[in-house]
Order: sequence, then C-alpha cells, then structure tokens
Amino acid sequence: MEEKRHYDDSDIQVLEGLEAVRKRPGMYIGTTSEKGLHHLVWEIVDNAIDEALAGYCDDIEVVVGKGNTITVKDDGRGMPTGVNQKTGLSTVETIFTVLHAGGKFGGGGYKVSGGLHGVGASVVNALSTWLEVTIYREGKIYYQKFENGGHPVEPLKEIGTCEENRTGTTVTFKADPEIFTETTVYNYDTLAKRLQELAFLNKGIRIVLIDEREEDKKDEFLYNGGIIEYVNMLNKNKTPIHKDVIYFEGSEDGIELEIAMQYNDSYNSNIYSFTNNINTYEGGTHEDGVKRSLTRIINNYAKNAKLLKENDEALTGEDVREGLTMIISCKHPNPQFEGQTKTKLGNAEVRKIADDVFSEGFERFLMENPEEAKIIIDKASTAARARMAAKKARELTRRKTALDSINTLGKLADCTSKDASISEIFIVEGDSAGGNAKSARIPKTQAILPLRGKILNVEKARLDRALSNEEIRTMITAFGTGIGDEFDIEKLRYHKIIIMTDADVDGSHIQILLLTLFYRFFRPIVEGGYVYVAQPPLFRITYGKNTTYVQTEEELEEYRSTLPANAKPIVNRFKGLGEMDAEDLRDTTMHIDNRILRRVTVEDAMEADKIISDFMGDDVFPRKQYIEEHGHEFNELDV
Repeated sequence: MEEKRHYDDSDIQVLEGLEAVRKRPGMYIGTTSEKGLHHLVWEIVDNAIDEALAGYCDDIEVVVGKGNTITVKDDGRGMPTGVNQKTGLSTVETIFTVLHAGGKFGGGGYKVSGGLHGVGASVVNALSTWLEVTIYREGKIYYQKFENGGHPVEPLKEIGTCEENRTGTTVTFKADPEIFTETTVYNYDTLAKRLQELAFLNKGIRIVLIDEREEDKKDEFLYNGGIIEYVNMLNKNKTPIHKDVIYFEGSEDGIELEIAMQYNDSYNSNIYSFTNNINTYEGGTHEDGVKRSLTRIINNYAKNAKLLKENDEALTGEDVREGLTMIISCKHPNPQFEGQTKTKLGNAEVRKIADDVFSEGFERFLMENPEEAKIIIDKASTAARARMAAKKARELTRRKTALDSINTLGKLADCTSKDASISEIFIVEGDSAGGNAKSARIPKTQAILPLRGKILNVEKARLDRALSNEEIRTMITAFGTGIGDEFDIEKLRYHKIIIMTDADVDGSHIQILLLTLFYRFFRPIVEGGYVYVAQPPLFRITYGKNTTYVQTEEELEEYRSTLPANAKPIVNRFKGLGEMDAEDLRDTTMHIDNRILRRVTVEDAMEADKIISDFMGDDVFPRKQYIEEHGHEFNELDV
C-alpha cells in the first residue's frame, strides 16, 4: 500500500527572482523548442526597437557568433547606470535580474513599446549560460557579466571612456542547453525574416544581421518607405491592378495608425495587422475598424458614381477584399491583447480611430483617382457575381442529400463511426490505390476517398469555378463543413484528413494541389492541425523470414550495412500505392501503430501565402528562382 504523504508548510516553495523563470520557462517564452530559442533574440531586439520608437536609435546590429551566441548592438541612449532606489542595485542589474522591471510602465521613458511585460532582458538572462552587457553613456563605458542563469559575476563597473556623443547598449548571451534541450542552433532565415519585418514596420531604422558561422553572410534592412515597401514586396510576384500602393496615416489620443494597400489580380485577400510591431495574427479592433470602413466606403462611392445600380445588392466585405494586400500597423501606448494566442488587439477605442483614419484617406483617394477607383470597384463587382454563382453551386454540396449520392456512386467508402475525434479520411490517388486502401482500412474509423486525376489549381480560380469541379465538390460533401461563408469547423466529420499519394512527382503535385485547396478554401482545418500527409515506404526488403520497409535509398543502404557481407536480400521498390497489396499498405501506411504521418501546420500565415502564390500562381519566374536557389537541397527523383 502506498504511503500517504503529509502536506504542510514545508511543501510550499517560494521561487525567488530568476529561479521561477528557469523552473517554468514555458510560462515566459511559450516553449523551449527552436521557436523559444529565437524568442530570446526578439526580447533583446525589441528593447532596441523601443529605443528607436522613442526617437533615440537609428542602427541595430544582430550578430550570430560561431558558437551560436547572439549579440545585439544599438545606438540608443544606453541603459541608465545609476543605483535603482527600489532595489538598491544598479539599474542595469535590476533590469537583468528583476522580473517586471523596466522603463515601460509609465514615467515617460517610452511612448509605445512592443515588450510591455517587463520580463524581456531578465528572462533572457535567466535562460542563458552567460550574458554580458556593455553600455556607452555620457562618455563612459560600463560592463557587467552574468552566469549560470542570471547570477551577477560582479557588480556593474566602469571599464573605460568613449566619445561623448557615443551612446548605446550591447548585449551578448549564450542560450542554456540545459533549458533548450532540443536545439541551441539559430536559423538564419528565421532571424532575417523577422528583422526584415521590423525594418518594414519602423521606417528609417537600419537593421543589420551578420552570421559569423559562415563567411560573408550578412543582410542589411533599411526601408525609408516603411509599410509601403512591405506591400510592394508582398505583391512582387503578383500583378497589381493599379499602379501605386495606397497609404494613409493618422493619430488620435496618442494612438498612431498606418495603413498601406494595393489590389492585385488574384482571388485571395492578404491582410496583415500589427500592434507595436507584434503580428496580431487573430486580428482585433484595428483590423475590424479598417475592414468595416473599406466595405462602407466602396459601396458608398460605387452608388454615388453610378457604378452600382440602385437596386443592386450591396458589395460584401468578401467582395471588396478580393485580391487585396494590406498592412495595418498600430502603435498604442497601452495595448490590451486577447484571443487564444494573445495576438488579437482588444482595445475598443481603436476600432473607431482605425475607421476614421482609413475612411478619410480612402475616400480622398477614390475621389482623386476615379480611373483607379473604377478598376477596384469592377473587381469587387466581378467577385460579387462569382460569389452569387458559388452560392448556387454550393447547393450541390449539401451533406443531407449529397453524402448519400457519393457513397452510392462508390467514390467514398465511409467509416461507420460518427465520432469525428476518432474518424479519419484517406484521400488517395486513383482507383487502384483506392481499392487497396479500402481493403486495408479499419471500417469503423477509416474512410477512403479515391481521386480520379488531378484536381483544379484553386490558386488560379474563384470559388464558383472550384465548385464546378466534381472532385472538389465530393471532398466538400465528405468533410461536412460546407465552404465559403457557410464554413463551420464544428461540422468537420473527420479529425484526420490524410493525403496518401505515390512517392513520385505526380504524387507530390497532387499533394500540393490539395494543400492549396485546403489552405485557400478550408484554412481552419489546416490551422487546426487536422491535415496530414501519409509517408508510404519506397522499398520492401525481405531477408530470410524478416520483412522490413524503408522510405528512402539512404535508409535502404543503412539497413544493408547491418546485414552479413554475403547477404542477398530481396528488395522490392514500390512505384506507387497501387503496386502494394492491401497487407503492405495496412502494415506500413495505414495502421495506427506502424504508420508515419506528417502533420501540416501553419507557423507563419504570411510566409504560407507567399509560398502558395509563388508556386501555384501564373508567374513562372518565382518557381524558377526558388529551384535555382534551393535545388541542391533536394534529392534526385525517379520519374
């Protein structure tokens, strides 16, 4: 019998200072994976950006050292070096060792700030093997070092003099491998992308990234046009329908708004909002205000200019946003975030301010540019006609009538379970593979839907045309969620949607077409983690009474190296799922205990949009450029 434990005063632990951060790092940086590792960099860079927002910093430099150290230099005012009255420590030591200590809680040090929690520098210190800070201020140089999770080696000391006009702060740290057990290696592309984004959002600030792990690896980001240049970059491989990016800015009660926008000839809208440089993925009041204003202003102008008839149905938000690329940047002295990931702006007063700033600017633009106004409204009107056509076509996908028909036609071999949490659907390539999959499946929980040929590339089609494609209609019906403005994730009939195609070029193309469809028209199922890609083996190896399956040629050679020198195993290469018998398919790819599935996730919606547009759009150049730059990373494919 297990001994009962006493619960008394001695069981209550008090974690002081940075000890609490090391004990529960996820509470402060979200995760200790690669994402959390890079979060340390953002915390220190944010401090430099805050100096820039306050008007005291023009240049920021980030250096990745050979040992995966990080150095962040700025030419701001330099941290205060006197004694902090509340802690009795130097202000520098207070900033780096006391949680919720900083210049961002009032007192006029900063007008706006991206890092409002006051834990940035101290958390980085707590999660580092060592950290050094050097300060240039009032003609003097100060230095302090911390080790073993934020413990000061000695107090802040003056180590020299500098030119009177030289100011700034340099922080260097080494992430603690005891905390970041997954990796302590920084990804250059991840760093470059975020630093470029910060440069776009803060015009006139130069940000330099240097990687000392590779010779001559360096990027410099400086955008005097700010978010105008950001929209230009996002539309780089698209075809704008009007020449210049439309830009407005305004402020009220200390809240600043910038909006840049341009329409292109695609059928998707890409609206990205930020508050104090934080990407508000879930939107919020600043985005709501702009969207509301956009719909109202376009409808009013269209009616007044007789571009819409009196009896015409009003254009919807979906209509007026088709083909729109927009950046909304809000700088707020006291932002309140909400939503599941705390990336949704909740300040109610911002909705009206955003509406006012956008209304004034966009109304003026339409009045002053009637030709471009007509082009924009023509596109929205065409989108409206397509929306109404799609509404009629959507009637064909109603589950109550259509699900029985696709079962009857033999397309869908449905599972018997009605519990979506244990149900999964395999979307397979062709009737042959579909037949094997139907024989190999577990009928209670596994549904099989064979596709006949390649589906439509929806990157080049509106919803109405997509709904005329029989294969797409069948998937919509099988999923049960509906599509467009009727989409309801709660009605999803399978919590695993598994793409299962051949391991060849055609199979990869079908995967890309399906992922494009899901991302453009069923994005919540991708963002919710319901989409998977099966990993069928490429080889079956039989040696004696043992059968082994491997996915790559490298794994095949590795397996061969474990056999006796004179062994002659029988190696079968599967050219497609149709060549596998039902037993092979079940044991390797479908059985829950043996299979390998890759979950499709969206880490960065902006990057996902760009990749899909580049790879699946009309312009050939982005695909060619990507292949030229990254072709060496891919293994040769047997075609």
